[in-house]
Amino acid sequence: MSDDGPTAGDPPCCSASRDTGETDATRDASVTAEPTSVGKVRTTGMVRLDGGTFTMGTDDGVGFPQDGEGPPREVTLDPFLVDRHAVTVREFLRFVRDTDYTTDAERFGWSFVFQDFVAPEDESGVLDSVAATPWWLAVEGARWFRPEGPSSNALDDRLDHPVTHVSHRDAVAYADWAGKRLPTEAEWEFAARGGLARKRYAWGEELTPNGEHRCNVWQGAFPDEDTAADGYHGTAPVDAYEPNDYGLFNVSGNVWEWCADWFSADYHTTDDYSRENPSGPESGDARVMRGGSYLCHDSYCNRYRVAARSQNTPDSSTGNIGFRCVVDAGE
Repeated sequence: MSDDGPTAGDPPCCSASRDTGETDATRDASVTAEPTSVGKVRTTGMVRLDGGTFTMGTDDGVGFPQDGEGPPREVTLDPFLVDRHAVTVREFLRFVRDTDYTTDAERFGWSFVFQDFVAPEDESGVLDSVAATPWWLAVEGARWFRPEGPSSNALDDRLDHPVTHVSHRDAVAYADWAGKRLPTEAEWEFAARGGLARKRYAWGEELTPNGEHRCNVWQGAFPDEDTAADGYHGTAPVDAYEPNDYGLFNVSGNVWEWCADWFSADYHTTDDYSRENPSGPESGDARVMRGGSYLCHDSYCNRYRVAARSQNTPDSSTGNIGFRCVVDAGE
């Protein structure tokens, strides 16, 4: 495809990717906003985690070998603070108002929207679809505050939902402004596990213990019917469902969350990998995403498991990718 259209390649998991040939180093736009005030205000809404050693990854047979979920390994982390939930539309709005920041989706003029959510009045703005995942439509005018296209408005009734249509670079810009950073993949998994060792989900081994829905994922036959039995078709508020044992919300489902690491399926098996505060390879083509989204289903993408991982290019934005931030405890 051309630089202003979507790729028809093999997109990872239930997200879609741009194929523009851009890298972090070639991007023109940047934000130079000052961090927010330090101290208690800065860490409001965050949880302090003491770090320590935990088992990262899994050899669970339901995983995907190409994702590099295993083998399990012991990893040690320093203390850090983590947002209780994904960054909301309301919080991102403050950032944009303060910095006049332009997201990648706005710069490109389009972003990926799931087929169910494109309004009839916006169908003329559908530029293309992804051949491998035709339910992803490139919609002209889709962006963080118009998540389904020009006729939608997340500022009306979704201020407490996770912000979406943010690229990895947009997430980094927000984190810089907030005096925070994106979590490493190891920090993300440590936090998501909530202290539960080697469990499939943040709450245990069963997806719906005692029939209770604990996360926002696809219910029904993907991609044709979502029964919304878990209460939501599309995003849910960031504090929906019970938090994990560390007090963190929606570490499974709802939206994918960007991590700081470049993606590699096997870097953690090499001698270059450090098991103390690992941060991934020094370079790559795609960044790690964790947690799964409201589009994940066990028939297609069961990556809402706590050890599951996926990837996307740094300039990609979709209606099911968001992020949360961390702060070093020493700061």
